[in-house]
Amino acid sequence: MKTLFKNILVLAVMLGTYTSYANATLEVLPTFNKVKKGSSISVTDALGKVVFSGLINYDGNISRLYDFSQLEDGIYIIEVNKDFEIYINTVEVKNNNVNFLNHKSEKIFKPVFRVEKDKVLISKLALDASDMKIELYFGNELIHSETVKGNGVLNRTYKLDHNISGEYTAIVRSNDRVFIKNFKI
Repeated sequence: MKTLFKNILVLAVMLGTYTSYANATLEVLPTFNKVKKGSSISVTDALGKVVFSGLINYDGNISRLYDFSQLEDGIYIIEVNKDFEIYINTVEVKNNNVNFLNHKSEKIFKPVFRVEKDKVLISKLALDASDMKIELYFGNELIHSETVKGNGVLNRTYKLDHNISGEYTAIVRSNDRVFIKNFKI
């Protein structure tokens, strides 16, 4: 009985010692904690240099995907590019401790382009932008340009001349980003 009690006591002391030396690498979970296979991720430092870029190969927690504690001390920007959204979060690394700065997180909605015969449909949720610029090109020639002001939902349908077939390009500029869709009629 004394031996069993001593073993339990030794085990409790050892577990207490291990947990006191454990290094917590993630203090606050990011807002885009769950990521999906096929999304892309990029990590840039404060100077804009890309530290890491790649595709996410499995569904799960972003903290298990990339060990941010291995980065040098500093501020980093993480972008997770999903189907119709881009999640941007800022992370601070200090002495191998990682702190996700949720007050600096951002979500950008990407536009959706659909082409149906001679019509181009462009939709974008614009809760995060003050204005959007839309341009349509036939080859290298600008055929239509429009600036949409205010935030809300962008829903535009553009009817193209079905007699003029060829290569078209639709461009949406929003949130200091450029979204491009090439298509043929």
